[in-house]
Amino acid sequence: MFDELADSLLLFEALRAGKVIHSQSLKLGVSSNGLLGNAIVDLYAKCGNMGFAQKVFEQLEKKDVFAWNSILSMYSRWGYFQKVLESFVSMWSCGVSSPNGFTFAMVLSTCARLVNVEFGRQVHCGVVKMGFELDSYCQGALVDMYAKCNHMSDARKVFGGDGKMDIVAWTAMITGYVQDGLPEEGINVFEEMKNVGLVPDRATYVTVINACVGMGKLDYACELFAEMPSPNVVAWNVMISGHAKAGYVEEAIIFFVRMMKSGVKPTRSTLGSILSAVASLGAFDYGSLIHAHAVKQGLDSNFYVGSSLINMYSKCQKMDASKKVFDVVDVKNVVMWNAMLGGFAQNGFAFEVVELFANMKGCGVQPDEFTFTSVLSACACLTFLDLGRQLHSVIIKNKLAMNLFVGNALMDMYAKSGALMDARKQFERIRNRDNVSWNAIIVGYVQEGDEAEAFNIFRRMTSHGFMPDEVSLASILSACADVQALKKGQQVHCLSVKSGLETSLYAGSSLIDMYAKCGAIEAAHKVFSFMPERGVVSMNVLIAGYCQINLKKAVSLLRDMQPAGLSPTDITCASLLDVCNGSTGLILGRQIHGLVLKRALLYGNYDFLRVSLLSVYMNSRCKADAEMLFSEFPQPKSTVLWTAMISGLTQNDFSEEALELFREMRSVNALPDQASFASILRACAVMSSLLDGKEIHSLIIHTGFNLDELTCSALVDMYAKCGDVSSSAQVFREMRTKNDAISWNSMIVGLAKNGYAEYALRIFDEMRQAHITPDDVTFLGVLTACSHTGKVVEGRKIFNSMINDYGVQPRVDHIGCMVDLLGRWGFLKEAEELIYRQSFDSDAMIWATLLGACRLHGDDSRGRRAAKKLIDLDPQNSSPYVLLSNIYAASGNWSEVNSLRMSMKEKGVAKLPGCSWIVEGQKTHLFVAGDKSHPNAGEIHRILMYLTGVMKEDTYVMHMDSFLPD
Repeated sequence: MFDELADSLLLFEALRAGKVIHSQSLKLGVSSNGLLGNAIVDLYAKCGNMGFAQKVFEQLEKKDVFAWNSILSMYSRWGYFQKVLESFVSMWSCGVSSPNGFTFAMVLSTCARLVNVEFGRQVHCGVVKMGFELDSYCQGALVDMYAKCNHMSDARKVFGGDGKMDIVAWTAMITGYVQDGLPEEGINVFEEMKNVGLVPDRATYVTVINACVGMGKLDYACELFAEMPSPNVVAWNVMISGHAKAGYVEEAIIFFVRMMKSGVKPTRSTLGSILSAVASLGAFDYGSLIHAHAVKQGLDSNFYVGSSLINMYSKCQKMDASKKVFDVVDVKNVVMWNAMLGGFAQNGFAFEVVELFANMKGCGVQPDEFTFTSVLSACACLTFLDLGRQLHSVIIKNKLAMNLFVGNALMDMYAKSGALMDARKQFERIRNRDNVSWNAIIVGYVQEGDEAEAFNIFRRMTSHGFMPDEVSLASILSACADVQALKKGQQVHCLSVKSGLETSLYAGSSLIDMYAKCGAIEAAHKVFSFMPERGVVSMNVLIAGYCQINLKKAVSLLRDMQPAGLSPTDITCASLLDVCNGSTGLILGRQIHGLVLKRALLYGNYDFLRVSLLSVYMNSRCKADAEMLFSEFPQPKSTVLWTAMISGLTQNDFSEEALELFREMRSVNALPDQASFASILRACAVMSSLLDGKEIHSLIIHTGFNLDELTCSALVDMYAKCGDVSSSAQVFREMRTKNDAISWNSMIVGLAKNGYAEYALRIFDEMRQAHITPDDVTFLGVLTACSHTGKVVEGRKIFNSMINDYGVQPRVDHIGCMVDLLGRWGFLKEAEELIYRQSFDSDAMIWATLLGACRLHGDDSRGRRAAKKLIDLDPQNSSPYVLLSNIYAASGNWSEVNSLRMSMKEKGVAKLPGCSWIVEGQKTHLFVAGDKSHPNAGEIHRILMYLTGVMKEDTYVMHMDSFLPD
């Protein structure tokens, strides 16, 4: 009756009924020994009531093997494996009852679970001693025990393989080989089993199929799966996960569909595997259907399935759906939090990662290494260095600093946040570095422009036996391109050939870029021709390379893209637009503009493409086209676009329009940046609009850009060009950092041009004492200062130092400045010789400077030579005629004056009228000699006549220039 209860009723009901009958037997005084006692122990053992089972067992007068087996089985079922061994020892020691084959099988199974081969060997001796070595239970258990303890030679001895073993022993042998890392041997045993006529069961098939999948023998796995009668869910899972992990994701989905059609219900493992396959494909529609299956089976709130769903939606870039799955689960474990954090990080939602991490901490969930990896990645994107340092402290506290993934993420965070010294320290702390470790530090140095150290780390990497991958090769090739190190680039090319990556899409594109930037465009094209897969990236790189030297070839490559099945991207168009200069370039620019409109590229997040289009029209002085294009850009316009338009107007001398556009920019609450302020301050400088400049200065202080060095340099330049030297000097002195030569140049040039030459030279000395290397602009300002103060000797020294000490080759304006210095103070012969010594062609400005000096000192002969050179270089310029005429007039040579006047008339040369301007309120008024277009011209002319009359009454005599053209 107890046996029937234990076999037929649910455990709970059996236990309740068993207790009633047990109590009734005690009440009636029925003995609990023998079969009844065994049945009671067995019932309580099978129902899991260990306390009652142990009590009844202890009260048995005679404990036979069946009672012991019940107790051993109970301990084994509930995971008390050590208790199993202890009980077996007690049973063996008491000697009252002898173990049977089932007893030995249970104990051997426990030894296998505990991987306790020594105890297993002792049990094996007992099996032999008791004559159970041929028992099928014992044989299978012995094989399984030795196999799981990695003693395959002993397992093989027991097994024999003579066909006498049952299917359990064969399966144990196969499993042992597979788990021992010898899947081929396992498959051989499987073939032996079939040869002796045994039919594999499901467990055998699943074991062998799993081994085939692990070895990559998917075809054989499919054959075995087709042989398998009524595959269970485990077999389906093996096939689905095996194909998914091997990259055959579409086949994995097909297996899942077949499984569903066969009526086998998917488990959480099934859903996890198939969702992983769908995620790698980015197949959102399939993922949604599988989500529906998960909801139907009530598995959507399971940690494992929920994490897989979040990962799938994240890979499909559906973060809203990921968040909904995440929010449905009430109690979330760290795996789910990590899946959500990873999804946000992979999709660029860095702020959301930081916010979610804070929520996770608030919920009391302890972060692990995967948590910190995602959060550090977000800190790297946001350059949140302070938060990154705090996380580093928490990581050390949680004893995760030595974890490789966390260490790499820390290093990447420091490198991308500009803290390269900290990144390097972290790199040196990592002992078990992998390719990611080396790549992160190399990329960090390349991005910071420290190519020399990037090369050193790359050499260390290869010397430590690490073969560079695509990331390291691409990074180091980028460094070679930046410094135009062609020889090093060729060496890296050899290394990429050795590693078999020279034709890969990523490394191959980097090779093309390196050769193109080093001027070896033919080598770049050769690399491109050998690439089996020519993607848009490699094509864009080659087009960008040809754009610099052969625009026609670049356009030809653009035409070749469509026949090759490639569509031009925003980068393709931007590369071509950036070299569209002049009238020919404008035509091409308009055609590319049409291509951009056709492909709707202006409606993406492509501000750099919009800037390139604006530059084409601005560089061609097509102001109306640029303004129309700018008005068509979607709202709200970014600061980059406003700045590009303002800068274009300023560079094309539309400074007043630039100021108007800046006011419009502010009216729509677009916040100016460093480039915006630099451009608009230049417009103020050009117009000498000090009032506007001061207003912008106050805005700079309000927005905190007064701490920015380049913005302050632009302020220094603006004040100087507007004649407010004291304000210019004040801004310069208040600058917190002056590490760039531009800051010093603005002050030196400003002082020199405003006549404060001594102060300019003093600033130059301070600059050298601060160990700031002067550049060509610095020397131009200093030479101008020397010219204004007559410091000829010092000017010569500075000029020679510029060439010999600093390696700055003189430009035309440097020579012009030296000619002005020498000529102004009478060293006309030296000035002329300096011009003739230059390797480049003479410039009109230099000869004009010499001609002016000749007029000042009355050197007729040298003045004639200078004027002749100047007229040859620029025949329509009136300046040489005027200056030479003044030389003749000063010496009383009026015939030559008249001759020059006639020559000007014959050649149609007209003297350009002078102009001046004045700022009144927000408007600048421009006046040109002879022009009467100003709206108040009549009133201005009447006042001028009145002032002229007043001057005549006061006997003021106006000095007229020697040369008065008609």
